[in-house]
Amino acid sequence: MGAADNQQVPELGGADSYAVPGTNKFSSGKLTRLQVVDDEQRFSDELSAYMQQRWGLADAGFDYNVVAVFGSQSTGKSTLLNRLFGTRFDVMDEGQRQQTTRGIWADRGTDAMPVLILDVEGTDGRERGENQDFERKSALFSLAVAEVLLVNMWETMVGLYNGANMGLLKTVMEVNLQLFGGNQGNKTLLHFVIRDHVSSTPLANLSKTLRIDMDRIWAGLNKPEGLEDAKLGDYFDLKFSSLPHKVLQPENFEQAALALRSQFVDKKSREYVFQPEYKRRVPADGFPHYAEAVWEKVVSNKDLDLPTQQELLAQYRCDEIAAAALVPFRAAIDALRPRVREGEIVHGLGEVARTARSQALGAFDDQAARYHSEVYAKKRMAFVQTLDGELHALALNQVKNALSQAADKFSSESHKALEKAAESSDDSSFSVVVGAVRKRVAAWFGELVDSLTIEGAEWTLAPEVKQLETTLDAITAKLRVAEMERALKQLRRRAQDTLSEVVADRLNNPDDSMWSGVMAGFDAANKEAEQQLRRRMDMAEVYGGEQREKLQRALRSGVWEDMVRGLKEEVADQMVLLKLRSALEDRFRYDEAGLPRVWRPSDDIDAQFAQARSAAQALLPLFSRIDTSSSTTLPQPVSAGVGTFFSSGFDVERSLVLISASRQRELGKRFGREADALYLEAKRAMVTTQNHVPVWVMVLLVLLGWNEAMAILFNPLYLVLTALIAGSAFVLHNLRLWGPAVRAVGGLVNVANDHVHELLVEAVNRTDPGRNRDAPAEGRSRRQVRSEDIELEPLGDSSKDSSDLVSRSSSHSSHSMSRSSSKSQLHT
Repeated sequence: MGAADNQQVPELGGADSYAVPGTNKFSSGKLTRLQVVDDEQRFSDELSAYMQQRWGLADAGFDYNVVAVFGSQSTGKSTLLNRLFGTRFDVMDEGQRQQTTRGIWADRGTDAMPVLILDVEGTDGRERGENQDFERKSALFSLAVAEVLLVNMWETMVGLYNGANMGLLKTVMEVNLQLFGGNQGNKTLLHFVIRDHVSSTPLANLSKTLRIDMDRIWAGLNKPEGLEDAKLGDYFDLKFSSLPHKVLQPENFEQAALALRSQFVDKKSREYVFQPEYKRRVPADGFPHYAEAVWEKVVSNKDLDLPTQQELLAQYRCDEIAAAALVPFRAAIDALRPRVREGEIVHGLGEVARTARSQALGAFDDQAARYHSEVYAKKRMAFVQTLDGELHALALNQVKNALSQAADKFSSESHKALEKAAESSDDSSFSVVVGAVRKRVAAWFGELVDSLTIEGAEWTLAPEVKQLETTLDAITAKLRVAEMERALKQLRRRAQDTLSEVVADRLNNPDDSMWSGVMAGFDAANKEAEQQLRRRMDMAEVYGGEQREKLQRALRSGVWEDMVRGLKEEVADQMVLLKLRSALEDRFRYDEAGLPRVWRPSDDIDAQFAQARSAAQALLPLFSRIDTSSSTTLPQPVSAGVGTFFSSGFDVERSLVLISASRQRELGKRFGREADALYLEAKRAMVTTQNHVPVWVMVLLVLLGWNEAMAILFNPLYLVLTALIAGSAFVLHNLRLWGPAVRAVGGLVNVANDHVHELLVEAVNRTDPGRNRDAPAEGRSRRQVRSEDIELEPLGDSSKDSSDLVSRSSSHSSHSMSRSSSKSQLHT
């Protein structure tokens, strides 16, 4: 009659796999679970065999424990047992919401745990509907045989009556007191496990609420005769634990589940749950018979049976009326739900919700009030909870959308307002600018929350309003930080603009006071920036001493870094060489009055050059390191200012070095070469001034050329020819055309020479007719030689190059022989 699942596990993580406690792994193998009671309320006859053969508990004697779970359907009861004890109960498919566990199943914990675990069908399932008969009987059976009953519930169920199964617990505890109340020596531990604990409500407060509910239930029980003064603690102990959300916080859930497992495993722990007072004193080999007897007693008990016919009719009709009233209510709400879920702020949502709720309650009251008053009151309360639950969820989504929009609106408008105040040089404080925006956003959010409030509803949106304040505080803190960062950037930019002019001016005119001038500019720019920063901090309401000092140190460090960056740009290789060359030229090419030097043979150019070069080279060490000794702001030594004047960790010593020693040597060599070129240029200029014609040579030329000059002057032909030649030479000299003219004349001479040569050859051939036969060949040979002389030979063809070379050699030899023959004949 009982059903046992002995199938092989198909795959890891499947429905028949189980979680290994303390890990994220799954194990597979033959399943050992047994359906002790099926959904038809039949007790399995295989329990004894499983205790002996499958679970190995038959010989455990009294050294074993029994744990059962109780709770609503689809709340993760089987998942909890699998995580705590490594069992392999079926768990719900996360893709759909339906019943997974039917009846009562049993299995033994892994890792040789002598614990028998009972997985009980969940309550309030849609499959059984209003039929709570099996729910009552299975709960009573679990309460009777288990030492520890795990009451599994969501955090949102705490404080609810039906949602937390308090009504069912009351009935079960009342019947349990009637059936087994005489045995006060065996207590049961009710271990409440609160699932999906994600709110800020501490576990202590939730535990307090549950204790109050349990005390109220116990006080309302119809206790049997002789037990009227019995207390809850005489029969039950209460224990409370909570687990984070399994999907949203998987790592935290696993850690909390592992910690909860230790309460069932670690016997040395103070939280160990299997205490002697919870023992049923039933040996393991007799447990199957004991459990079956308890189940028969539970099934045969009439105190768990149906209520009166009037109450049944009232329950049935009230449920029907509530379902009918929910149809138009949900139609009105569902029309707006998608828009809210998409993040839209639906205006008029509160009015629609209030109207739909009022109409639904009116429809319910008009028809259900005529039935049994107690049933009507209970059903109305449950109906109101259903309505308010759906409206609360919708309102929360609307408020979350509003929170998101309020945060974005506050952030963007505050940024714009602060930028506008900064551009207009407005002295309004940070709190005034941001406070005005915050006031508008809070007013808008408050109006929206007020529009969602429903009179008579048990829920409130006060936590969301508080969350808005927390969110705006966090954004305000970020805005203040961003405002100060923007102020630092602006002040650094202004200081950099001022310092860049000072640095460029002082380094372009280097002298002994160069670094004094640079440091004076830094002191002035830093002082002005600090004054402006203090004013901006006052406006932003930054009053903390440490925070103000930190911002000032950051500003000083930034201004210093910007100045050093500008200095390094000024002492780049080309810039340094340009400055050194300029200094050399100022001392070598110009005199003390700033006039250009004209070197004469009597000047000591070597001494002047050596002096100018030494003075220029002396600037290189001056450029290589920043001298801060003249600063009135920087601490001395400057490295002592790290952490006080500069930010902590700032390497100020390294920033003082602008040109390393290796760069100095390289720049010195390059400058030496440029200086030598300048020296040689000056030498050539002086030699040029010395190369002039002596006076006595001019006098001698006049005396010796007197007659020729007179002949030219008094002869018109010579005079005109001389004037033409002199004029042409003047033009060629001024236009710098001597080179082209010489090449043109050379070309004409070559052409004339060739032409004359050809004429002479023809004349010789005419005087010697025997050579006429050779004349064409010679002409062809000469033309062939000329063509070959100007022919461009292709590259890469060695065979052709060789043949062309042989041909060219033969042509040149024939041409030479022809020319020598012609010349000999001409000579004859």
